[in-house]
Amino acid sequence: MEAEDIQTKEVEETKLRPPESGADFNPVEDVIYRRRSVRYYKKKQVPEYLVRRILEAGRFAPTAGNAQTWKPVVVQDRAMIDEMTADVVKVCKLGTKYLDYSTPSSTGHKWAADLVMRFRTNEFHPIPYAAMKLIAEGRLGLWHGAPTVILLLADMRTPGSPHVDIGIIGQNIVLAAHSLGLGTCWVSFCKPLIYNPKWRTRLGLRYPYKLVSSIGVGFPRGNPDGYIPRETKAIDWFAEDGSFKVLY
Repeated sequence: MEAEDIQTKEVEETKLRPPESGADFNPVEDVIYRRRSVRYYKKKQVPEYLVRRILEAGRFAPTAGNAQTWKPVVVQDRAMIDEMTADVVKVCKLGTKYLDYSTPSSTGHKWAADLVMRFRTNEFHPIPYAAMKLIAEGRLGLWHGAPTVILLLADMRTPGSPHVDIGIIGQNIVLAAHSLGLGTCWVSFCKPLIYNPKWRTRLGLRYPYKLVSSIGVGFPRGNPDGYIPRETKAIDWFAEDGSFKVLY
C-alpha cells in the first residue's frame, strides 16, 4: 500500500460520522445536556493550568471574521472578588430603591422605572430585576463563592456582533470546564462595575473594551450534574421538497 493510501485510510478511520437515528448521546452531547449552573463551590482554588486550559477552549471558539477581539480578565484574589461584589450590591440597592416597579407599596418612583425600562428593557425584565432585588437584600450571591472569576471583555471594534462572540466563547469555556470536573455559572450582574471609575481603571474597562459578562469557576460541592426537562420549542421547517411544517 502506498504511503498516500495509508494516510487517506487513517483519516477515514478517525473521521467522525453521524450516528444512526436513536443512538445514545455522544460525549460532547452528554456534556451539553448534563451541565448545570453551579452556585455552591468548595473553597479549593482552581489551579492556573486548568484556568488556562478552559481559556484555550475559548480561544478556539469561532468569532466574526476570526478576529478574536476579546479579552479575559481572571480574578482569584478573594478580597478583590469581595470588593467587586460589594460595589455591585451598592448599585443593586440604588436600583431597587429608586426604580422598583415590582410592588405597589414600593418606595420607588414608577415614572422613573418606566423611563429607564424604555432604554434598558432587558436589564429591567422581571427575571433579572427579581435577581437584582435578591442581591440587594443579601439573599443571592453574585459569584456564589466561586474562587475564580473570569471577566469577559469585548473589543467593540470587532466585526459583526461582539456580544454574540462573547456568548460563543463563553459557552466553549463552560463546556470545557464541565468536561474537566469544574463547575461554572454565568454572571452578567458584573456589568454595574463599568459605572465605577475605580473598576474601569483597575480592570481596564475603557475603549475599545467593554465588560459583557463573567463566569464564576470552581470545584462544585456535591454532584449538580444531571438531565432536566426543558420547554420544547416549535421549529418552523421548510423542507427540501418545498413543503412547510412545524415540528416539536
